[in-house]
Order: sequence, then C-alpha cells, then structure tokens
Amino acid sequence: MKSVTYSCFLILVLAQPLVAGCAAAPAQTTPQIEASQPEAATYIIGPGDTLQVFVWRNPELSTTIPVRPDGKISTPLVESMVAVGKTPTELARDMEKVLSEYVRSPKVNIIVTKPTSAYSQVKAIGQVTNPSALAYQEGMRVLDLVLAVGGLADFASGNRAKIVRQEEGKQREIRVRLDDLLNKGDMKQNLFLKPGDVLVVPQSMF
Repeated sequence: MKSVTYSCFLILVLAQPLVAGCAAAPAQTTPQIEASQPEAATYIIGPGDTLQVFVWRNPELSTTIPVRPDGKISTPLVESMVAVGKTPTELARDMEKVLSEYVRSPKVNIIVTKPTSAYSQVKAIGQVTNPSALAYQEGMRVLDLVLAVGGLADFASGNRAKIVRQEEGKQREIRVRLDDLLNKGDMKQNLFLKPGDVLVVPQSMF
C-alpha cells in the first residue's frame, strides 16, 4: 500500500513541471490585420442638400427640410441655424443644445437624404473623354470616376494626373499614375476619393 502511495506521489511530482509549463505557455493570439480601407469620408453638408431631422420621442419636432442658399436651416424651435460646413453629427449636437431649452435630454439624428451640393460631388477635368461632376458615393475610388467619365482622352498624360483636395481650408495635391492603373493594373494607384475631390488630367507634352 505504501509503495502504491509513493508511486502516485512520484507521478504527481514529476508531472508538476509539465503542468506548470502548460500554464505558463503564452496563449496564441490571432495577429491583427491592418485594414487597407480608410475610414469612410465624413460628409460635409452644403447648400441645396435635403436633410431629414429626427427628434427622438418628439415627432412634432421632426421634419425634412432643404438647406437654404444662405447655408442655414429652420425647424420647429430651431430658427436659422447654420448647417453648411458641418457634418450631420455636428449639426445634430448643435440642435440638441438649442432644443435642451425646451425638451428634456433631446436626442437628434440627421440624415442627408438628397446630397446635391458641390460638397457631395467629385469631378474629373482636363484630358478625359467627358469632363464632368458626379455624385460622390461612399467607397468611391479613382477608377470608378475615370470609367464614369469615359476614360482618358487621346492626348492625356495619365501618369501626371493629380487629385486636388481641400483639407482644413488648405489645398492638397495627390499624385496618381493613371496610365499605370489602366494599362498595367497597378491597383496601388486606385486611391479612395473624398467628397469635393477634383481629378485633374493634363495633356501630354510632345
């Protein structure tokens, strides 16, 4: 009986390092894959846009209105508030501040139902088949715009193209090699677009 007990004791002692080793082994973690797609562009409200204003639990204050040419909107209890230049979320928070004088803890949600202003467009100018402005769609890339305007013109210098973008009141130019994108399939050139972007394609230099 003692020998059996002693044998069991030895097994337990010898097994302890193995158990400890298993406990100390670091748990395998799945490596995080860096997202290749940037965050969706934040929409900026412009003149002519149509907004749906929803005030939670207050249907009498909810309405659908256009943004006036002066850049302002008027809703029940909120008169002549500037909307142009703001995101829907920023405008909603500003409206909540005003409504809090009349409504307890107001919750406002704003949806742009008809984006028609220049802020919601992207343009292609220069040596493209049909220079034009298109309504911006979330996730739109350079290739989407180029195909929509009919591709490059005969005398286009695609590898000298650029995207002109307004950021924080400053103009930024982003080079894009369209010839490499269209002829060589270089998808690194298929950049994401943002509302208000202008794709400029110059003429070839002979």
